[in-house]
Amino acid sequence: MVWVNWRKIHNEIKILLLASLPGTTFLTIVVIARFYGFLQDFELMALDTFLRLRPGEATDDKVVIVGINEEDIRSVGKYPIPDREIAALINEIEKHKPIAIGLDIVRDIPVEPGNKELVEVFQNYKNLIGIEKLLPPDPISPPPQLPPNQIGFSDTVVDKDSKYRRYLLSTPSAKNPQNPEEDKDSFGLKLAQAYLSHEGINIEREIIEYKIRFQTTELPRFLANTGGYINANDSGFKILVNFRAGSKPFNFLSLNDIKNENFNPRLLQGKIVIIGIAATSVKDFVNTSAIVNEEKSGQIYGIEFHAHACSQIINAVINGRPLLQAWSDEWEYIWIIIWGCYPIIIFWLTQSLWKNLLAVVIIALALFSLGLLLISFGWWIPIAPSLLTLTINGLGLSGFAFALYKHNQLFQIQMNERQNTIERAFTVIHNGPLQTLANVLRQMQTQDLPYQELKSQLEKLNYEIREIGEYLKLEALSQDESLRLGSGLKLDLKRPIHELFYAVYTSTLERHDLEYLKNVKLKIRTFEPVDDKYLSVNNKQELCLFLEEALCNVGKHAKGVKRIEAIGKKNEDLYILKIQDNGPGVVSYVENKGTKQLRNIAKNLGGDFKRESIFPTGTMCEISWKLRK
Repeated sequence: MVWVNWRKIHNEIKILLLASLPGTTFLTIVVIARFYGFLQDFELMALDTFLRLRPGEATDDKVVIVGINEEDIRSVGKYPIPDREIAALINEIEKHKPIAIGLDIVRDIPVEPGNKELVEVFQNYKNLIGIEKLLPPDPISPPPQLPPNQIGFSDTVVDKDSKYRRYLLSTPSAKNPQNPEEDKDSFGLKLAQAYLSHEGINIEREIIEYKIRFQTTELPRFLANTGGYINANDSGFKILVNFRAGSKPFNFLSLNDIKNENFNPRLLQGKIVIIGIAATSVKDFVNTSAIVNEEKSGQIYGIEFHAHACSQIINAVINGRPLLQAWSDEWEYIWIIIWGCYPIIIFWLTQSLWKNLLAVVIIALALFSLGLLLISFGWWIPIAPSLLTLTINGLGLSGFAFALYKHNQLFQIQMNERQNTIERAFTVIHNGPLQTLANVLRQMQTQDLPYQELKSQLEKLNYEIREIGEYLKLEALSQDESLRLGSGLKLDLKRPIHELFYAVYTSTLERHDLEYLKNVKLKIRTFEPVDDKYLSVNNKQELCLFLEEALCNVGKHAKGVKRIEAIGKKNEDLYILKIQDNGPGVVSYVENKGTKQLRNIAKNLGGDFKRESIFPTGTMCEISWKLRK
């Protein structure tokens, strides 16, 4: 039969519940904080970190950027770039038969010279996509010569921390917002449509459920609480931008590269070519921490942002590159709660502070690595709140639970000591008073017990019962209220000091391990009482140790000693405790460990210590201190 210690199990569960209380409280606070959006910034930072730390990807061979840089502007000699330069650039690119050309440059009004030439380009090339700006406060019209199907809006969506993580693909038309069939598409989506249509893959829309798909690839729409976002604006059709990782996500050419034919023609053939401004003086920047950019830390050009959005759609459909998506709210909160409970479970299993901390560190690293791995597969999971609850609960709970566990261990030790005291007391009672009482009763039953013998037996019984009382009183004392001497005697330090001196003196002189005390013939002891208001329990303990050490020194070093005097007396506001013997005197004046201990005790009392030979033979050891409240 297996015996189950239900009391121990109940106690362990009680400790676990108490230890988990602060951890559960903090976990609740984290869940509430996330629900109200207080952790959004941390989660967005975590998303950026994971995207930045991913392994680099190869340069996308489907999208090419032609960025007009500072050198191009200087060579043209003016800004904005004239229409003639733009027209010549498009004509030169078109010679190499790209699938589509995206012009990320505003051309709602002419920029002479060369507007007539640019108008001809707009009218001749059906694979040219221009831009407009729809959203307030400053909407911008598209080039008037381009038909609506060759226009995409360039509006972008910025987060509260001024960084860009979402891309607006489609938005209701200002003229007819209630008709989804007239929704406007973005610049990046128009370019992606052009490439995929060339590959025989057309866009499919579900108007009622508001979905966009290309064959079997459905674009995951951004919702108000997607991932770490809380109550974000989800109007229109937005997606999270899965920036292309690596130091060179796209091939980059300049205006002068095209004009001077300083490039491989195959670079443009059958590609999406996006023309835009890539000059620091124009300040068309997008803030992001999601990619490594050694040239502009924390920023990319606006043209690059559109390229990332276009590229991720094309490669998701063609190559199966993952698009960023997140779990439902329910699964995210279940995930956070599970990781918040881990430290509680770990401590219950290890019941060790350092093992628990080590386990928390290992699991935290594993959780971070898991987040990094899943982001590579397109899944953004709530790592930031999970790490927060795991580390805070792991560190804070470890200390609290460890202290609680140790407190419980100490309590169990004290309970065991109390139980042992009770058992020893019962043994003493059984072997002492009960035996005496049983003997008296037996003799009274068998014969007439003389009065004197009955009196003697009862006096013995009285003595034994009183001894048990003293024994229990000493056992009940705390460590600070008692002192165990080398003889094994346990003193109650709450007793008057002169009684303690008598007990120490008597107990020490009866020790068998102190060789020279065996031949002492004359023992003189006198200890005057001292009011307890002058001495703390700690003072009493040190004075008892002083007397014991002085007597032990006599027993160890005073060869031939026959007489010992131990005198404690008051002299006005001084109290003097002196131990004197008639041994050979101080043999060596090098202070040993015992003498140093005596001197330290005197120092702690704020008194004086003397140890010297006396005439004709003997040694005197003395401590004196002032009686102060």
